[in-house]
Amino acid sequence: MTSSHTDCHFCLQSLRGRKYALREENAYCVPCYDSLYANPCEECKQPIECSSKDLAYKGRHWHERCFRCAKCSRSLVEKPFAVKDEVLLCTECYSDEYSSKCFHCQKTIMPGSRKMEFKGSSWHESCFVCQYCRQPLGTKPLITKDNENYCVPCFEKQFAHHCYACKKVITSGGVTYDDQPWHKECFVCAVCKTQLSSQRFLSKDEHPYCVDCFSKFYAKKCAACKKPITALGGAKYISFEEHQWHGECFNCARCSASLVGQEFLTRQNDILCHKCGSA
Repeated sequence: MTSSHTDCHFCLQSLRGRKYALREENAYCVPCYDSLYANPCEECKQPIECSSKDLAYKGRHWHERCFRCAKCSRSLVEKPFAVKDEVLLCTECYSDEYSSKCFHCQKTIMPGSRKMEFKGSSWHESCFVCQYCRQPLGTKPLITKDNENYCVPCFEKQFAHHCYACKKVITSGGVTYDDQPWHKECFVCAVCKTQLSSQRFLSKDEHPYCVDCFSKFYAKKCAACKKPITALGGAKYISFEEHQWHGECFNCARCSASLVGQEFLTRQNDILCHKCGSA
């Protein structure tokens, strides 16, 4: 601008007919202003004169001609750009060097676009959807199966097991009995409702029972000791006509010799070895 001031505030030379710059209402000749206040350019390290446009970003300054991509040298004036290790890059160069690839479509996730991250991989927001219903997952709870993501309702509909007892979804753990899935807390004795997942049990008519209840209501009684015959753990028992015995109870009523695998005779409710029965 043409001076209406008398002298340069710094060198005191006359400003009449000369260009000058104002700073805090003081006038300076151009050489004095540039030497005192011009910002150094990040690229060429030369002062950015008051006659040049000063482009600033996060406290750093560039000449307009120096504000360009460090890799391809294209101007970044009025264009989107990215910064990596304090180096300016156009979005294309930044993407080629540093941007993540979408796990789903394998295309670059451009700087400035929203991306979703899950289990160490990145997705475009538009690619991070339920594999079944195709609705965006965003930050909703999800379940992964075979590298595909599903919202919880779709996963349950497609893959989850339903408890044989309560018919609700089994989300974790569970017990398998008679080829059917059960919640651990639903797998209980049909009579006393004791949980059976951590103890031995017996079954009848497709229902599980704890050993005590099964023995009380369904087990046959040994003709000798009158205790239940549960066959638990594969224990052997002997059956003859309408009577049953534990293997260890199937003995001669007189001499107590074991009759397991031996010939025997019956007399009233007793069983006898051949020797005692013939005496």
